[in-house]
Amino acid sequence: LSDIFIVTVPTPINDKKQPNLEFLKSASILIGETLSLRKSELIPIIIFESTVFPGATEEFCVPLIENSSGLTYQKDFLCAYSPERINPGDKTKKLIDIVKITSGCNNTCSKWVDDFYRSIINTGTYMAKSIKVAEAAKVIENTQRDINIALVNELSIIFSKMNIDIFDVLDAASTKWNFLDFRPGLVGGHCIGIDPYYLTWKTEQIGYKPEMILSGRKLNEKMISIFLEKIIDHLKVQNKQVKATKMLIMGAA
Repeated sequence: LSDIFIVTVPTPINDKKQPNLEFLKSASILIGETLSLRKSELIPIIIFESTVFPGATEEFCVPLIENSSGLTYQKDFLCAYSPERINPGDKTKKLIDIVKITSGCNNTCSKWVDDFYRSIINTGTYMAKSIKVAEAAKVIENTQRDINIALVNELSIIFSKMNIDIFDVLDAASTKWNFLDFRPGLVGGHCIGIDPYYLTWKTEQIGYKPEMILSGRKLNEKMISIFLEKIIDHLKVQNKQVKATKMLIMGAA
């Protein structure tokens, strides 16, 4: 049986926009059951890569592994976190070309995990100070992107009402070296539109009501209806009925 386990399961949200940890739960229990069958003298290391809220690895996964294995954390098994950072569809930035964040439950574990990933990552690794720091770093990557897209989406609404082309504005503004050239559009997929809810859920659990993150999410979700309105208006100009029109929509997100 294996000495190293790497967990890369989906971490979606439920219909209440709260973390759905069923895949993570199943994986943790399965690993625990597997650990109980091992005969090796080597202490196994479980590395989680799925995007989660800060604290999920040790607060949620570890107890499940302990209960299903009968083993003790940091005595009989170790845990680490190294978030997946692949950019889907990007042929220039592959796994080996993206700096890998690593972390572990203690110094020895952290060093081993960092060396493990460093052996295959051309651009090197970054050892975070703790598992929680690594978890937080990953979840804010997509949260930050979501907020930036929300800002430019709102600007597109504003400039549309002023009869100004948002893309002309962005092309002009992006001539400054430190302008962040985000483009308006729909936020889809299994990361950017979902991961912020993991952070906001955890934030609310500790008694703080996040404002900017949820505002960005609300605006980006609103863009679907705005796009539909634009399509309907365009069809009306051409004297076409929505229900009688066949449309092919590509690359909207």
